[in-house]
Parts: sequence; structure tokens; C-alpha cells
Amino acid sequence: MPRFCLNRIRPLVRVRSPPIHSKNHANFTSSNTDHEEKKENSGDVMKAGVMIGRKIMIVVDSSVESKNALQWALTHTVQSQDMVILLYVKKPSKQGGECNKGTNSRVSEFLSSMKKLCQLKRPEVHIEVAVAEDKEKGPAIVGEAKKRGVAMLILGQKKRSIAWRLMMMWAGNRIAVAGGVVEYCIQNAGCMAIAVRRKSKKVGGYLITTKRQKDFWLLA
Repeated sequence: MPRFCLNRIRPLVRVRSPPIHSKNHANFTSSNTDHEEKKENSGDVMKAGVMIGRKIMIVVDSSVESKNALQWALTHTVQSQDMVILLYVKKPSKQGGECNKGTNSRVSEFLSSMKKLCQLKRPEVHIEVAVAEDKEKGPAIVGEAKKRGVAMLILGQKKRSIAWRLMMMWAGNRIAVAGGVVEYCIQNAGCMAIAVRRKSKKVGGYLITTKRQKDFWLLA
């Protein structure tokens, strides 16, 4: 080799690439983070390092239909790891002061009794209560369900007359406007909304209505 070429030869410098396990660890961490975000957005909850299942919102009031829907949810839908949110919607009070305080006290007592009832039936399930105040009950329910990121919304439904059912069939997509609170929630909720109505004692079971199915008879 000619002598002038020797001066141009530079020593080789070895550059170590990052360990493979570090990349895998980074990918694993990123994957886990994305997975947890997806679970949280789908209604799953992390609390104190323990995975809680779905958030299920049940609209409650003093009606028989509401109590039947709550009973159906606790026995047929709610699982051990789920979180149940009992939502009560009240209209804004035109009178302030003592009258408003009395209303708030009655609502608080009612929700407390409903929460205790749920805890007696399903002691392993986490129960929370919430109150919404709005002139329009339907939009208030849909808004609360969206704000709290629930995976399922359950409401009690009254028995309708044959004339009303025919009108709703004719209305088609306009049912969300003219069909009442339950129908509004079914059509506009961002999550699965289920209307529950109990059949007569002689027949038994429940009628379930969703956005895709109407009056599906579920024996129970």
C-alpha cells in the first residue's frame, strides 16, 4: 500500500445502538397508555389502581317505571366491576329561599334511599348519585351521560296507547322530537340507551327498547 494512503486511514469508531429491550419497553408503555385511554373513553374507569368496568347511568324518580328499570338493570345488566350512576333530573325552581332548600333536601333523601337499595341488592357494585337541573329533561339526561362518559343509559318507560304507537311509527325519525323524554334520549344519546318497561304480572318479563329494537320481549 502506498505510504501517502496510510495517513488517510482513520480508526473505526463503534457506535452502539440502543438495547432492543428498551425499544420494546417504550412500545409496550405506549401501547398500554393507548389501551387505557381507549378503555376510559369507552366507559371503563381506573380507580385506585383497580379496573372498574362500565359506567352505567340509570335515570331515577319516584315513578313505578323508574323503579322497574332500576330493578331490571341491577339483575340483568350491571356486573360486579361496573359503576352505577343514579341520575335525578329536576326543573329549576321559580321560588328561591326555603322552598328551594326543601326541594333539594327531598331530592337528597330520595337519592340516598335509592343508593341504599342498590347497595343492598348489589353490595359489590360502586354506586354514585347525581342531580341535573334543566327545563328540558331529555337534553339534560343526554348531556349528563356525555359529560360523565357512560357506556350505557337506562330509563323507565310508561305503557303507551295503541294510537300513540301508531303515531310514532308514522313519525319515523321525527320520534326524537315529538316522542317524549325516553324517545329523545334513545335517539340522541352518544352511548347505548335502553328503555325498560315491565310487562303485566300475568305475562311477566320486560319490554326493551333501543335505537334498533322496539318492544323486545325479554322473559325474566
